[in-house]
Amino acid sequence: MISKIEDIAFRACGIRNLIVTMKEPSFKATQDMMIHPGISLLAVTGGPAIVDAAMKTGKKVIGAGAGNPPCLVDETAEIANAARSIIAGASLDYNVPCIAEKAVVVVDTVADQLIQQMQSFGAYLISNPSDIERLRSACFDNGTVNKNLVGRSPATILETAGIHCPEQEPKLIILETSGDDIFVVEEQLMPVLPIVRVANFEDGLALSLCIEGGLHHTAIMHSQNVSRLNKAAQMMQTSIFVKNGPSYAGIGVGAESFTTFTIATPTGEGTTSAKSFARSRRCVLQNGFSIR
Repeated sequence: MISKIEDIAFRACGIRNLIVTMKEPSFKATQDMMIHPGISLLAVTGGPAIVDAAMKTGKKVIGAGAGNPPCLVDETAEIANAARSIIAGASLDYNVPCIAEKAVVVVDTVADQLIQQMQSFGAYLISNPSDIERLRSACFDNGTVNKNLVGRSPATILETAGIHCPEQEPKLIILETSGDDIFVVEEQLMPVLPIVRVANFEDGLALSLCIEGGLHHTAIMHSQNVSRLNKAAQMMQTSIFVKNGPSYAGIGVGAESFTTFTIATPTGEGTTSAKSFARSRRCVLQNGFSIR
């Protein structure tokens, strides 16, 4: 894949080795690259530890932080569109992207309809309490995400949990949980989407803020009430706020603006572009071309 990307880059600009990768990556190799005098800019995606290590190099750092994007659905939403969008966004690359829907918060009066529509668009509902517990035990080990299942398919996750998988593999596994369930509060990076019912929009917004956790990364909302959409956006203060669409609309896929996969929340750039990775310079000649 890297060789294909490198070839595309060469054909576009005529520069070789514009994109390279380590054949055998290691922590030491990462450290060596970060402190190498020939490298002036570090773009780092990962946990706080690696971003902190990059910041200590004294170089310019673009740090992409963690996210746990909530998806809020109120009773005014177009439910079929909401369900289709949630399935599309949360199933993208098996939910590995940090912008993908990680939990759904839905007003109770439309919850059953939303779940039914999500099933029609390819979601597999786990409702048996013992199956939910098996799924939880498979995805988490003593409160820690099972890294062996990160980015794995729904079929693999169901098989690991000892749960029957339908003949046609689902796009996404869904289940109803409480707002404090580990599926909700932890970013698991798996195609497993918890759904939490709330009494009304205000309760849903409060819970969504808790789920997002002040990371200011991404949030999604489905509603036809512009005042509510505006209030949620103001309260969330996320780098990406998607309204009535799949989460990936926020990175320029099928929507406005440029495509980006680096959301730099810790260092403040937000959605990055080529300009974010370039040094802004000035070249000044005083008086020489003055016409005053």
